[in-house]
Amino acid sequence: FAELHAAVPGLPLASSRVLPGIVLRRDFAAYCPTDGELRALLVTEPLRPALTAPGVEFVVDSEGQYQASLRWIAKRTEALMKHLQSKNVKLLLSSVKQEDVVIYYAKLYGISVVECLSSEEMALITEITGVSPYVPFGDTMDREITETAVVTFCQPLLLVSKRCVHVGFASVCAFQPHCLILCGPVDGVNEQRAAALQEAFTMLQQLFRTVDQ
Repeated sequence: FAELHAAVPGLPLASSRVLPGIVLRRDFAAYCPTDGELRALLVTEPLRPALTAPGVEFVVDSEGQYQASLRWIAKRTEALMKHLQSKNVKLLLSSVKQEDVVIYYAKLYGISVVECLSSEEMALITEITGVSPYVPFGDTMDREITETAVVTFCQPLLLVSKRCVHVGFASVCAFQPHCLILCGPVDGVNEQRAAALQEAFTMLQQLFRTVDQ
């Protein structure tokens, strides 16, 4: 329930509504508008390639070596973004913050990025889509991208002064997510209404579970 409702203070109660899809309470790190159905990739690691394996020290002896290392990183990052674009991936959903070079090439190749998603949000998206996070580098750099989520829409959403991401997924199960936007004059009123609704949904769950049994 926590990931399927958003409380918005400062608006009248009548402004409350139900939206299809889910609302991610953070802004785009990169936004590239697109029409129609698109593909999304889930990631839980930085997409900027590492210069060495974990536990291995990398020593730079000169400014030239340092600049060459940065060029290699940029080239590898651009190659990955170009690869994603060729697979019609237009949205990256990341549980970690991505570096500037990733955001730059994402914008260059028309890929929107949402970063710093919580583990609960990632788990919800995985449940809806059946897609597991992608591991981009190392031995898997060139492997085929087989697990991408079908996104029916992806757009900015402004809740008073809070910029959010409103996204719809093609669900692989009977669960069709909708997000409840709860509006009220102050936070306390919204918290009370959210708690009451959650208790009501819990009661309905228990009722239907009893009927099923």
